Amino acid sequence: MSITLATLLLQAASTPAAPPVEPPPAAQEDAATSATGRLGPAQPAGGDIVVTARRRTESVQTVPLAVSVIGGTALSDTGAYNVSRLTQIQPTLQFYSTNPRNSAANIRGLGAPFGLTNDGIEQGVGIYVDQVYYSRIASATFDFTDTERIEVLRGPQGTLYGKNTTAGAINITTRKPSFTPEARVEFSTGNYEFIQAKASASGPLIADTLAIRLSASVTSRRGTIHNVRTGADVNAQDNKSLRGQLLWQAAPNLDLTLYADYNHQDPDCCAQIFARVGTTQRPVWRQYDALAAAFGYQPPSRNAFDRLTDLDTPLRAKQELGGASLVANWDLGAATLTSVSAYRFWDWDPSNDRDFIGLPITTVSANPSQQKQWSQELRVASNGKHTIDYVAGLFYFRQTIDTQGLQVQGPAASRFLLNPGTPPFGANGCATAAANACNPAVLNGLTARNTIGFTNTSAAAFGKVTWHISDAFSIAPGLRVNYDKKSGSYVSVVTTGSGSTTLNADQRGVLAPQSYQPDFDNWNVSGDITAAWNVARDVHAYATYARNYKSGGINLSGLPLDANNNPILSAATVRPEKVNHYELGLKTQFLDRRATVNIAGFWTEIDDYQATVTNGQLGVLRGYLANAGKVRTRGVEVDTAFRPTARLNLYANGAFTDAKYVKFTDAPCPPELAGGTTATAANPASPAGQAGTAARPSYSPSFCDVSGQRLPGISKWAFSYGAEYAVPLAAGGNIYVGYDGSYRSGFSSNPSESIYTNIDGYALSNFRLGYRADRGLNAFLWLRNAFDKDYYELLATQSGNTGLIVGQPGDPRTYGVTVSASF
Repeated sequence: MSITLATLLLQAASTPAAPPVEPPPAAQEDAATSATGRLGPAQPAGGDIVVTARRRTESVQTVPLAVSVIGGTALSDTGAYNVSRLTQIQPTLQFYSTNPRNSAANIRGLGAPFGLTNDGIEQGVGIYVDQVYYSRIASATFDFTDTERIEVLRGPQGTLYGKNTTAGAINITTRKPSFTPEARVEFSTGNYEFIQAKASASGPLIADTLAIRLSASVTSRRGTIHNVRTGADVNAQDNKSLRGQLLWQAAPNLDLTLYADYNHQDPDCCAQIFARVGTTQRPVWRQYDALAAAFGYQPPSRNAFDRLTDLDTPLRAKQELGGASLVANWDLGAATLTSVSAYRFWDWDPSNDRDFIGLPITTVSANPSQQKQWSQELRVASNGKHTIDYVAGLFYFRQTIDTQGLQVQGPAASRFLLNPGTPPFGANGCATAAANACNPAVLNGLTARNTIGFTNTSAAAFGKVTWHISDAFSIAPGLRVNYDKKSGSYVSVVTTGSGSTTLNADQRGVLAPQSYQPDFDNWNVSGDITAAWNVARDVHAYATYARNYKSGGINLSGLPLDANNNPILSAATVRPEKVNHYELGLKTQFLDRRATVNIAGFWTEIDDYQATVTNGQLGVLRGYLANAGKVRTRGVEVDTAFRPTARLNLYANGAFTDAKYVKFTDAPCPPELAGGTTATAANPASPAGQAGTAARPSYSPSFCDVSGQRLPGISKWAFSYGAEYAVPLAAGGNIYVGYDGSYRSGFSSNPSESIYTNIDGYALSNFRLGYRADRGLNAFLWLRNAFDKDYYELLATQSGNTGLIVGQPGDPRTYGVTVSASF
């Protein structure tokens, strides 16, 4: 490309400032959106991508915030049919999941602490579907059905959205009911017995007054990991969904839309499998290899990409989720009043193998959970463009969660979790015949039944005013007043294999009875201010400062224990995060809008960052919440799209994200610095990864200073890029070939960085070849992860510092065909 960004800026400086092009009217919104390019801001000459990121209809290029748009066609073509798969086309979006409940979405490295989900805190990335807030990321793990577009908003969004979100928002908009009859169908099939079918239909029930849209989706796929113990293939997919909408045009200026949806998922999922072994500071006879040898055990493969496991606990990831909402829009002339009333539910029925191998260490690990939420948002937004535009709203939210946890230890637990003493060992492998480590009955059948309750109430008033000082310059301050109250109850009753509640010290060290009732409530005021400058017709700049808060929370996964194995009640609550966010952005188009280059730079600092930490005990409490001192993330994002000819679309998006702990002096230690005797002044900490021996015990620090280390789960570099070339046919339609690629650099997969859980960077390539007719037919072959790249989505440690590292391999190469048609 001969025109550089510098050239563009020089041209802009000599061009008189002009007001932005107004977006098409609302009646043309669907057409404007469908006219966009393949991904993001690529668009044909003269076209505009219409978004509602600021709760009004605007062109994406004039919105003064970092936002990416993905249309429904692009979702289908790239195979991005759920939130997880969006990460391959959105570089600043990260999504991690060991099962639907333990899922987290982050933007720019922020949003949710890395590790096991804790229901007692908020998510920093808001998920909205047709303006309804989804309070848990797990409730948004559905397949996209009848989706018109997805907007990924980066940065704090508390002054425009009902629920406060400090990292960003994913705003999903489905297709609306139509008064013109229409239908869409899509069918895909591929290897691993992959089948996906989607269908929707819409039309009037009463002309110009009442319209309906119905849609359905089914996805199934055989698992990619083979369990040699059961003969089953696990990490499968089995999703079914129904969605309905009823639009009533009650008056020319009043419409009401009733939404309802139901999703059912019941796959054989979700397995993490043997990846590698790393030496901890446990005594050498208590390292993983020595413990496995004591049972004569070997995993079916020590290479995770053989995709074999021998898990001996049945896997289940069953969930039902759905709800109903009513959205009303009343055009009052100068402003539109919007009401969003919603109810949602999520029922979770899991079964996991939390020792990750085919030995009966933990035989049951399950936390069935039932969530309900109610929300009401009332919002008013000015219509048209005036000297002063505004959005203001009230929001109320209430959520309840009930969880019934069950943890059962098996006959191998004593040897893995208890200390056999110091050599010399007897014939049974213990220092004394009476050692509990060599008595399977001590922990066999040890059971914790956890009853967990949670109530979350939130209310807010929010608003944003845009003052158009001139056609070229505007100032937009925003304010939010928020109240949050969280209360919970955690009761863990522990019994021995014989049913007794009288426990010895070793048993309490593994599963300790706990009972506590945490409570948190807090008011806070946050705000932001944005200055926007229309440098030229197609050059727009902005600068934003935001002071934001993420609500404090309560620990609902159990508390760490003191020296007497009693819960440390001071850890029951965590303080709110305090966020300072700075951002500069430039949005440009040139070559008759056939080229788009958008740049955003950001700097975000968070005090009292809510982190997941792990205790140094041997027990199954794997993580709880605590406040790190301070974190900082900064970076630059570039979104580009080019349409040099009518036949060719190109895009390239990139993100540089530098995220680190600025101050975290009492963090949990990584596995290579854990598992030994607690270090003292007389016995300082041993070198990392040095196993203890009888002659030379190893000593572990009680905590580690990780200040300056990178935050987990974040790649410093991430890119997505692709192209599509189409050849018109004389008979109509075109043949096209497309490529979509992504790359992310290495990242840490542990809250405190560990040499054992660092994940290498990787690149993925996807291809498609198809035929697109002039009227609604699209058929294409697809090949994803074309070069069969072996990569990990996650790495984790086995509880108890044995040194076992388990992983979640990414999908292997898949291929298939998709046919879609619209009528």
